[in-house]
Amino acid sequence: MTLQIGFLLFPNVQQLDLTGPYDVLASLPDVQVHLVWKARGPVTASTGLVLQATTSFADCPPLDVICIPGGAGVGPLMEDPQTLDFIRQQAAQARYVTSVCTGSLVLGAAGLLRDRRATTHWAYHHLLEALGAIAVQERVVRDGNLLSGGGITAGIDFALTLAGELFGEATAQRVQLQLEYAPAPPFAAGSPRTAPKAVVEEAQRLAANSIKQRGEIVDRVVARWQQA
Repeated sequence: MTLQIGFLLFPNVQQLDLTGPYDVLASLPDVQVHLVWKARGPVTASTGLVLQATTSFADCPPLDVICIPGGAGVGPLMEDPQTLDFIRQQAAQARYVTSVCTGSLVLGAAGLLRDRRATTHWAYHHLLEALGAIAVQERVVRDGNLLSGGGITAGIDFALTLAGELFGEATAQRVQLQLEYAPAPPFAAGSPRTAPKAVVEEAQRLAANSIKQRGEIVDRVVARWQQA
């Protein structure tokens, strides 16, 4: 049977969180990939790229794999009952529940990370524990049927890992070769552990407002759990 894979598409999504793993998983045999939002139609990513939602929440079929990418738009999603309900309903029967980058914060807000190992973008990693997760600083983290990828480009690593789970290593390796995924970055600045101190400090400064806002959102999410 055709494997049903759904990516949540939302305003201000980080497009590479979505399009990196999309290219990997859409290259697999006998799969149907959906871009899912509240309604069909165009959705603008955080950098201005316009993507097309191919199915709505109401029309989305039961998914074998649900993936939540991250991006500037995750804050509103973490407090959006309609989106969180949709994710919980699909996750209840999905074979794999997955995220890329700060998409894991949305899974956390949906209550799906409690006592589960997970990761996210380095700048927001400290928020995972408040959402009940066991925070792990790795590029791809698996806990049962939960797979999470770290920041942005880790989505390709995550998707190849999942491809190996679904169709075997040989198929995943073929897709990797077709995509010529052989990272050789010109700078060792892809992690706060290897980037120059001044670069890390500037990146932290630029992200400070977003980190503060998301921390406040996490606090509100947890407060609502405690009142329930």
